[in-house]
Amino acid sequence: MAFQFGIDHLLNQSALIDRLKSARVGLVAHPASVTGDNRHSLDALIAAGCKVVKAFGPQHGMRGDKQDNMIESADYRDPLHGIPVVSLYGEHRRPMPEVLADLDIVLFDLQDIGCRIYSYITTLFYFCEACSESGIELWVLDRPNPAGRPIDGLFLEPGEESFVGCTRLPTRHGLTAGELASYFLTLVPGELDLQIVRMQGYQCNDAKKIHP
Repeated sequence: MAFQFGIDHLLNQSALIDRLKSARVGLVAHPASVTGDNRHSLDALIAAGCKVVKAFGPQHGMRGDKQDNMIESADYRDPLHGIPVVSLYGEHRRPMPEVLADLDIVLFDLQDIGCRIYSYITTLFYFCEACSESGIELWVLDRPNPAGRPIDGLFLEPGEESFVGCTRLPTRHGLTAGELASYFLTLVPGELDLQIVRMQGYQCNDAKKIHP
């Protein structure tokens, strides 16, 4: 089977695209959120007719506008599509209820590096919590773990959670974003309507195995 990112698999599923054409969609993306033919996920989804009404930019920005490590950014409008882009590295680190209120589905398409201290998985954890609380569907478009599958390093101690360590994970967790979301599903209170759009041609792991 030929390899595909989650975003590419999504774009090839007519039933999923039809759902995104009829729903109010938010997209969590950054510069590495690209398709196999190097289109930004926001551009590809809108070109496919998906009703993306809002985007979210994590640390470093949605299109790479804030690459300096500690520079916060404000909300703005995407210059290409004119939709609002909510900063998740500015006044707030979490998606607040008011910015989710006009959405039916959130698509999460961030490339992680496989390390607990990378803030993108914290952003994923925050969306799992926020979507659970708001009753919004969360679709995680999966991507490879470039650090590989081995699990290594110390686990985060309870009570030491922060933006660079959201919950009890080893330093090198060995999981993809989709697998992490499946694990986070067991941690968030209430119910989370979670859908993992899996990669094609990639071996999945059991997220529960990371716990000692």
